[in-house]
Amino acid sequence: MGVKRLVALAGNPNVGKSTVFNALTGLRQHTGNWTGKTVACAQGSCRWGGQAYTLVDLPGCYSLLARSPEEEAARDFLLREPVDAAVVVCDATCLERSLPLALQVREIVPGMVVCVNLMDEAAKRKLTVNLEELSRRLGVPVVGTAARGGQGLDLLMEAVEAACRNPPAASQEAAASYRRLAETPAADFVRQAEALCQGVVQEPSGCRRRDRRLDALFTSRLTGFPIMLLLLCFLFWLTVEGANVPSELLSRLLSQAEAWLASLWAGSRLPPWLGELLIDGVFRTVAWIVSVMLPPMAIFFPLFTLLEDWGYLPRVAFNLDRCFQKCRACGKQALTMCMGLGCNAVGVVGCRIIDSPRERRIAMLTNVFMPCNGRYPTMIAVISMFLLGGAAGPGASLLAAVCLALVMVLGVAVTLLASRILSGTVLRGLPSSFVLELPPYRRPQVGKVLVRSLLDRTLFVLGRAVTAAAPAGALIWLLANLPVGEGSLLAGLTGFLDPLGRLLGMDGVILAAFLLGFPANEIVLPLALMAYTAQGSLTEIPDLAALQGILAAHGWTWVTGVCVILFTLMHWPCAATCLTIRKESGSLKWTAAAFLIPTAAGMAACFLFHGAAALLGLG
Repeated sequence: MGVKRLVALAGNPNVGKSTVFNALTGLRQHTGNWTGKTVACAQGSCRWGGQAYTLVDLPGCYSLLARSPEEEAARDFLLREPVDAAVVVCDATCLERSLPLALQVREIVPGMVVCVNLMDEAAKRKLTVNLEELSRRLGVPVVGTAARGGQGLDLLMEAVEAACRNPPAASQEAAASYRRLAETPAADFVRQAEALCQGVVQEPSGCRRRDRRLDALFTSRLTGFPIMLLLLCFLFWLTVEGANVPSELLSRLLSQAEAWLASLWAGSRLPPWLGELLIDGVFRTVAWIVSVMLPPMAIFFPLFTLLEDWGYLPRVAFNLDRCFQKCRACGKQALTMCMGLGCNAVGVVGCRIIDSPRERRIAMLTNVFMPCNGRYPTMIAVISMFLLGGAAGPGASLLAAVCLALVMVLGVAVTLLASRILSGTVLRGLPSSFVLELPPYRRPQVGKVLVRSLLDRTLFVLGRAVTAAAPAGALIWLLANLPVGEGSLLAGLTGFLDPLGRLLGMDGVILAAFLLGFPANEIVLPLALMAYTAQGSLTEIPDLAALQGILAAHGWTWVTGVCVILFTLMHWPCAATCLTIRKESGSLKWTAAAFLIPTAAGMAACFLFHGAAALLGLG
């Protein structure tokens, strides 16, 4: 069998490179449909014809001239590693744009194969590519594939096996080749690509008409933003309407499990107080997280991923690019904001796609202004109870979705404002330019999207929330059950925070709930209920009407509801996000700034709104 052969996969973003990698290795590597989505190198194993291969998925890039982190990572790997062969994945629907990178890789790696992917998409557009002629002109093997359906991969591996027979270039030889490459004007590669495609690609007139019409609708100054808002409302409506029944079923199931655990513990000789700590504290808190958080995520993430797979999210970045440019920030920040809608920790990691360190910091510091999935339940419940009067039914779900979408718009506005303030003060500098490719619209792979969004996103985020919530449940139980004078530690904490809470249009109980909800935002509302009812553990709520009655009895009005929504939108990041910011920034100073900036913004917004409502005699 011999030693493993090292094969690098290179290519532009959006050409299906990671899809080829996944198909060959069997890994679930995420393949986001926007520029710069893949930043790090992924590695996997493949066996073909009795030979073992190590495949490395290089970051998507347009050139090896190292003008971005993606290009630098791809260049360094090809120059420093003993690569036996390189596969350059090209897009059959826009071959001319993909070939300049292939021409550069050919100068460095002796054993190169060109994989013309998306041949099925080309066929739908009635495009034809003469692979044999292209191979003759390039002087390297050219193989056509449709990686989504697994077509042509055997032929690709045959070509890779043949290419591996060429001895790898020595480091000195590769470095010398790259120096000659760097001295070549970039326009030369473009002209060579145009010449190579002459007569190789046959494209009927009008084949791109549909994409142009859709772009005219989705990226227009007149219709782009209204369509974005309508799509957001639709996503939230489906999430709100669809999550009710499964959330209730999960709550009942976990409640039965809790009763069974309690009876099992009662029959044992273990200390009762330990059972209360583990069951009433830890298990009940985790049960709240699962029943409240899992159904919305299981609906929202697949819907969001479908839009991503279709190619709509780059259009969102295109629309918002002008706004971020005016704020002296990077347009790619729009993509990290979209990631933050699911999980702010994921959004912070996504900031790696921003090349400028200054603009990357701005994106990390402001990502929390986009409410993550963990904050939706609190917002939806408060909106339903105090802004919609507790109404139920599809109409109420639609109104709740509209209100939630308006909260998201406010989050975008605050993100832009905070970005502008940061770029004009502690993070001064001019905005950088970036290449934003608008990929062709592609039919989403519904089955793979469902699997990927449920496994890679929903369960990942849920697992992190549960991990954080379990110790929080134990802490909450201890605070509520350890006596201090005539009350508990929890009562003492709420009393201490009450004056500040009143200034912000809330009270000490609500502020204490936000503080104790630092590990996981999902438990803020049940924590407040526990403190109001003076119970030592989280309390089950039969419906929103019962919850509204309890909160109203403790002084909640619609003004309180709005202040809670504002503070839910703008307050410190959760524990997981703070840890991620610390890891990505490598600085405690910037982590502290990421904690303080949204907190200050939230306190200011609540103070101003509560003060205005009091002056006008509202509430």
